Amino acid sequence: MAGVIPPATPVPSLRARGADFLRAQVLAQSLRWRLWAPVALGGGCGVYFSLKSEPEAWPLLAFALLTAAIWLGARRLRLDRVWTLPLMLLACFALGLAVAKLRTDAVTAPIAPAMDQPTVVEGWVVDVDSPGAAGPRVVIAPVRIRGLAPEDTPVRLRATVRGVAPEPGDAIRLFAILNPPPAPASPGAYDFGRTAFFQGMGGVAFGLGETRPAYLPKPPWRLRAEMAVNGVRFDLAKRIVARQGERAGGIAAAMTTGHEAWLDPDDVDTMRDSGLAHILSISGLHMAVVGGFAFFLVRLLVAAWPWLALRVPGKKVAASAGLIAVWTYLVISGAPAPAERAAITASIAFVAVLMDRQAITMHALAVAAFVVLLLQPEAIVTPGFQMSFAATAALVALVEAWPARPKEISAPWPILLVQRIGAWIGAAILASLVAGAATGPFAMQHFNRTAMYGLAANLATAPVSDFLIMPALAIGAMLEPLGLGAPFLWLAAKGIELMLVIGTWTASLPGAVRTVASAPDFVLPVAFLGVLFCCLWRGPLRWLGLPFAAAVMIWPRAPTPDLWIGDGGTNAAWVEAGEAVVARPGVRQFAVDVWSRRRGLTPTDRLAEGWTCTRFSCAPSAPEAGPLALWWGKRAPSAEQMDALCRSAPTVSIRAQVTVLPASCEGRLVLDGVDYARGGAVELWRVGPAGENRWRAVWSAQVRGDRPWSRVGDPDVSDSGG
Repeated sequence: MAGVIPPATPVPSLRARGADFLRAQVLAQSLRWRLWAPVALGGGCGVYFSLKSEPEAWPLLAFALLTAAIWLGARRLRLDRVWTLPLMLLACFALGLAVAKLRTDAVTAPIAPAMDQPTVVEGWVVDVDSPGAAGPRVVIAPVRIRGLAPEDTPVRLRATVRGVAPEPGDAIRLFAILNPPPAPASPGAYDFGRTAFFQGMGGVAFGLGETRPAYLPKPPWRLRAEMAVNGVRFDLAKRIVARQGERAGGIAAAMTTGHEAWLDPDDVDTMRDSGLAHILSISGLHMAVVGGFAFFLVRLLVAAWPWLALRVPGKKVAASAGLIAVWTYLVISGAPAPAERAAITASIAFVAVLMDRQAITMHALAVAAFVVLLLQPEAIVTPGFQMSFAATAALVALVEAWPARPKEISAPWPILLVQRIGAWIGAAILASLVAGAATGPFAMQHFNRTAMYGLAANLATAPVSDFLIMPALAIGAMLEPLGLGAPFLWLAAKGIELMLVIGTWTASLPGAVRTVASAPDFVLPVAFLGVLFCCLWRGPLRWLGLPFAAAVMIWPRAPTPDLWIGDGGTNAAWVEAGEAVVARPGVRQFAVDVWSRRRGLTPTDRLAEGWTCTRFSCAPSAPEAGPLALWWGKRAPSAEQMDALCRSAPTVSIRAQVTVLPASCEGRLVLDGVDYARGGAVELWRVGPAGENRWRAVWSAQVRGDRPWSRVGDPDVSDSGG
């Protein structure tokens, strides 16, 4: 009827609108819940490696089978996703626990004991390793070790040798001190012993004389094949260095074959301080460039030949070429763990192309992460895995959110050129920002260094690295065995020189490097989940993960220890005015640097003032000169020496075992060889009222736990892996 006012539409309440919004957000994730399966799998792997004692296998296997059966039963009964999703995540979590345990049992091999006296090692040189501070290093497959039964002989050793390093395939005899892989430099620091355990590296040896030829029985065929491949790699590295010179060639050899024997330590520091050190490590960037270059080159060649383009699917042929290139590069690089993970990820992308699926998707990345964790569950605790998958997830999320660019109909080519260049620069800057933000928490926590101008350095070097250095190295390395690689290696050398110029300039800027103390251990998983939530969740609620992603940056740091004593009591440091004052500057410097960076300190090069030092000890002349008296001799001090040490400082560290303490040690904290053999390195905090000599101690062994890789050896022999 005319003049009748229709009833007003009721306005939904704020609560109803909020419920509708949340319902819409949850429904938007209908195809993304499965992306959390590898996250749950990684969580199970991470929990396994955080345990302080080694669990039995059967409860973990039973837990995995039970949860999988319950989840599959729920799916068969067609229960709602509210039930099946948590059950799926629980099953993946249990699978992570079981897979990590099975992997540990599968790679368990003998670990060398700490031997007091030198021994003779006879074995085959498997590969040439990166040099250490004490000289060249090689990987040995020992055949005989004097004093060890065959069943107690490690599968592999890393040996520091004197003189010219032997080459892969050589049979050598080495007079050396043998030790298990080194323990962490400080509580919670990088555990090289765990990494070595999963690499089959059962010990480290320090050669006391030059290596000599050995006469050994013929090795097994697998070892012969491994040495042959490594011999080809090493020969290629030598050819590259001969073509390019040691400076550029050393970097090119590291990028191509993984050999770091020719790297200049100053150049490595420059690359690290400028944020370019990741270029030296063969990982996702290198695999992407090599595989992508092969893909686009083959696709271009197929398209350029009309007869062939009409008869073969060019995209699939190119994907097959990319697969071959990636796995060939993996073999040439020596197949380090990061390269293996990158090869798996790249292979899944190329397989997706062969199956007519989109190559770069979050689901493909989830499959790659799941496969990597099933094959290498120990990867979950490595910085390389965490950083590479966080960066890739962030970049894929950026691609998903990137608006589709409308195609121009008839724009002049100068305008198109400017638009394309502008778009490329904008995309490169945004991609670098996103990848840097995703990897930032892990770089802060693991390496405690932030390259303040790393974004600028990477933007400047990305075109040089991606479009000149890596393609030229790939072609040059392929042609060099035929003697035809010179022009391409020359081009790569020029690109490397330009990259070093950029890195040197960036590293020399004021405040180029900032040291950041590590957050508590539990904060990094929080940040990891925050980064993944920002990447995997679709919709505006993803930004709820942002404060969690920044947890490493904003979480309060624990109080700095007042005193650190290194593994075995061979060195120590304490805090004065924000600096780490080192008792023995230059001794086990890698361990000193690791500890000081983890605590956000700068180690000072100055000698401690007011100290009296002898051949085997250093002690303060007055209480204010330092909190510690240090004895690093392998023999215990005499009663008079022990008395003098206890009178000089409130804390006394003795490397050897002490059986009797003089009266002057009453009220002193005395740590000896028994403590270090049991606990490794230690951090000490003063507690209680001022004037009382009371300390709280945290030992490396407490954080590390009693695991198959937790054997502690002599720190003078155990090189740090740095």
